[in-house]
Amino acid sequence: MVVGVIIGVSIFVQPAEVSRYVPSIPGIFAVWFGAGLLTLCGALVCAELSSAFPRTGGVYVFLHETISPAAGFLWTWAMFWIAHSGIIAASSVVFARYASSFLPLGDLGLRLVAIAGILLLSALNYIGVRQGSGFQTVVTALKVAGILVILLLAVVLGRSAPSAGPPAAVVAPRYSASDFALAVGAGLFAFGGWHMVTYSADETQRPERTIPRALLIGVLTVSASYIALNAACLYLLPLDRVIHSNRVAADAAEVLIGTKGAAAISFLVLISASGVLNGVILAGPRVYMAMAERYPRLAWMGAVHPRFHTPHIAIVAQAVWSTILVATGTYRQLFSRVVYTEWIFFALMTFGLLRARRRANYDPPYRTPLYPFVPVLFMAAAVGVAFYQIAADPWQASAGIAFVLLGLPIYRFWIRKSRSPA
Repeated sequence: MVVGVIIGVSIFVQPAEVSRYVPSIPGIFAVWFGAGLLTLCGALVCAELSSAFPRTGGVYVFLHETISPAAGFLWTWAMFWIAHSGIIAASSVVFARYASSFLPLGDLGLRLVAIAGILLLSALNYIGVRQGSGFQTVVTALKVAGILVILLLAVVLGRSAPSAGPPAAVVAPRYSASDFALAVGAGLFAFGGWHMVTYSADETQRPERTIPRALLIGVLTVSASYIALNAACLYLLPLDRVIHSNRVAADAAEVLIGTKGAAAISFLVLISASGVLNGVILAGPRVYMAMAERYPRLAWMGAVHPRFHTPHIAIVAQAVWSTILVATGTYRQLFSRVVYTEWIFFALMTFGLLRARRRANYDPPYRTPLYPFVPVLFMAAAVGVAFYQIAADPWQASAGIAFVLLGLPIYRFWIRKSRSPA
C-alpha cells in the first residue's frame, strides 16, 4: 500500500528537474540518496505519531493533538489551497506531458488535458469510492511495472543501446549548496505521499503496528527503486538530454527499442498518472471530513451524497481549485509550492513529537529509533528544505505563505467558535 501511495508519476519527470540543479552524476545520486534518507526519517516520526494517535486525519490529527487545534486546522487549510491540491495539479501536468506522445499539444493543450484528467477522475470518485479504489488497485501495479520494465530493458538491452553512457564533461559539474538543496526538494516531491497512509488509520487493522511497519518497508523499497531508475536513465541517456527532457522514461525507452517502445512506456506512464491522480483525489476528502466533524461551521465540507455516499462537496471543491492551479501555474511552481508548504508543517509535526514525549501519559506502541537524533535531524532538514525553496522564489513563496497564514484569523474569529468537544 505504501509503495503504491509514494510511487507517483513525478519520478518519470523529476530526474530532469534534479539534474538541472545538480548537473553531476555523483551529485544526482547523492540527491536521491539524501531525499530517500529524509523521507525515511520522516516516516519514522510519522510512524510513532500514527501509533500514538491512530485516527483518520494523519498530519491534521498529529498537529491537533501535539501542538494545538489551530495548527491542525492550518495544515488542512494549507493542504486544500496549496499542498494537496498542488499535488493533484502537478500530477495532472505529468499526465498531460505523456499524453503529448500521442497528441500534438501546445501549452494550452497541455493545460486542457491536465484539467480534463482532474475532472474525469474527480467524477469517478464522486459517484463512488468503490469505483475509485478499484481503479487504484489496477494502476498501482502498472506504476511499479513501468519502473521494472525500464530497469529490465536497461539490463538486457543497455549495452547495445547506441547512446548508452553519458559522455564526459557534457555539463560543467558546478553547483552550490543552494542548488543541491533545491535538487533535494525536487527529489522529495517524487517521494511525496508517504504520510498519506496515515489518513485512514482507523480503517486499518492494528494501525499502531501495521502503519509503522508499512512505512518503513515501503520507504526503503521506493528509495531503492528510485535510485535504480535514475541509474538506468543516466546509463541510457547523455546527461544533457536528461536535463532537457520532459519525459525521461519515454526518452530512455526510445534509445532502447525505438519510437514504438517509447510510445508503449508513455502509455504505461499515462495510465499510472491517472492512478496517482485518482489516489490523491480519493485521499484528500478524508482529511477534510475529519476536520468537518470537529467544526460544525465546516460541516458542509464533510457532507455525504445521499445516493453515492461520497463526500461530494469536498470532491467538487478540490477539483475546481486544482484546475485553477493548473491554469495559472507552471509545473515547477506547482511542485515547489507543495514542497515548502508541506515541509514547514513536517517540521512543526516533528516539534509536536518532541513535545508529546514530555507527557507523562504518552506511551505509544512504537517509538522512533535513535531518539532524539532522528527527529531533530529531520526537523532541521525540513526547515532547511523549506528555506531554500522559499529563497529561490521569494515573491511567489511569500504570497503562498501569506495565503496559508490567512487561515489563522479565519480560525480564530470564525471557525474556533464552532468547535465540537468531540
